[in-house]
Amino acid sequence: MKLVEYPSGSSDGSTVFVGKNRFGNWVVREQNGIFGGLFASRAQALKYALCENGQHPEAILEVSREIDVFYRSPHEAKIGAIEQG
Repeated sequence: MKLVEYPSGSSDGSTVFVGKNRFGNWVVREQNGIFGGLFASRAQALKYALCENGQHPEAILEVSREIDVFYRSPHEAKIGAIEQG
């Protein structure tokens, strides 16, 4: 399954990031921190992302960089991208 970025200019929702953290766990992170979690497999992560975002695969972006789930207030929530060395 190829995942693509949410089309620009659309107001249907926000981007959901899916990738791995530095420990090899699959991470799901909504761009505004509304939802997210850690998963043992890519399939589980994608299933959760689709369920939580209302079944919009076009709004899911699989990232190649390491990502983490940060728990912050909604005003501070951001996805954490770590440069791979």
